[in-house]
Amino acid sequence: MTAAVESTKTSSAGSLPAGVVTGEDYRTLVSACKAGAYALPAVNVTGTNSLNAVLEAAAAAKSDVIIQLSNGGARFFAGEGLKDEAQARVLGAVSAARHVHLLAQHYGVCVVLHTDHANKKLVPWVEAMLGYSEQEHKRTGKPLFTSHMLDLSEEPIDENLATCARLLKRMSPMGMSLEIELGVTGGEEDGIGAEHDGADNAKLYTQPEDVAKAFKLLSMIGHFSVAASFGNVHGVYAPGNVKLRPEILKGSQDLVQQQFKTPAKPLNLVFHGGSGSEKEKISEAVSYGVFKMNIDTDTQFAFANGVGKFVLENPKAFQHQIDPVDGKPYKKFYDPRKWLRLGEKAMVERLQEAFVDLGSKGKSLAG
Repeated sequence: MTAAVESTKTSSAGSLPAGVVTGEDYRTLVSACKAGAYALPAVNVTGTNSLNAVLEAAAAAKSDVIIQLSNGGARFFAGEGLKDEAQARVLGAVSAARHVHLLAQHYGVCVVLHTDHANKKLVPWVEAMLGYSEQEHKRTGKPLFTSHMLDLSEEPIDENLATCARLLKRMSPMGMSLEIELGVTGGEEDGIGAEHDGADNAKLYTQPEDVAKAFKLLSMIGHFSVAASFGNVHGVYAPGNVKLRPEILKGSQDLVQQQFKTPAKPLNLVFHGGSGSEKEKISEAVSYGVFKMNIDTDTQFAFANGVGKFVLENPKAFQHQIDPVDGKPYKKFYDPRKWLRLGEKAMVERLQEAFVDLGSKGKSLAG
């Protein structure tokens, strides 16, 4: 009926080429997730170490994966030495994307390239990245990125949806997808959010009627997904601080299906703030059509913990090049390749848990 309604056909393993997926290949991947009742972890990266760890983890799990950058992560990827922060956000994201395009196929999995929360002031960031994708599409027939997110949940819904529609019209001819946010994800990520925390805050719960309004407008333009809030927050939260209500997702799916006479689970849903979430709530959300769950805080901690353990076990190596007592050289300890690799390995290990929790382990569509 509409441009965004997914096929219910299940894709078989090996049906897509390994590497970055865009356009119809991305739609196929999303449909396979929903039909197979599993989701992909969307992992925030900040540099080549965390990015390579995600690729390694996905290959080890034989799972497809989503690699994404926040605006701060993209700026850090470009290097803190670049003083023009707006330029650094764009160049860092583009640099990371080119890195993934070069390596992903060699890791033998399908990779979705995505950028995370962009509020109203960051719309120019997304528009600048679209310029790079337009150049890439003209040159190769594929965009540089698979998708981008606009988080305009703090704006009136009509303004939110109008801006989303405007950018989706630019993205759709390249086969790109747009992720939108309806309702507010609590916590804070790179300066976005935090003012709506608390289990009793209605803003943390998306209204199904708003989702239906978005579907009516955007489904006629192109492919999109919805980060619908059901009490989720960024970061790891104390018990009782927030109440997850995945049933809100089912309510949105049911309302859209009834109003627009679509097949079951017409919405492509996203779970933000996945770190620290209860496993049964994750499984319930996936059963309602969530194909993507963001994970950042847990993987940050895993990387830091891997490095930190080594530093604590070998403190002299991070204070002296040569032991002041016995003259022992410490180069093999403080060599960045040693301790950064331990961070990567810890991140790879933590992500194996995520692939299992989301049900994607062993289900890569890459041939």
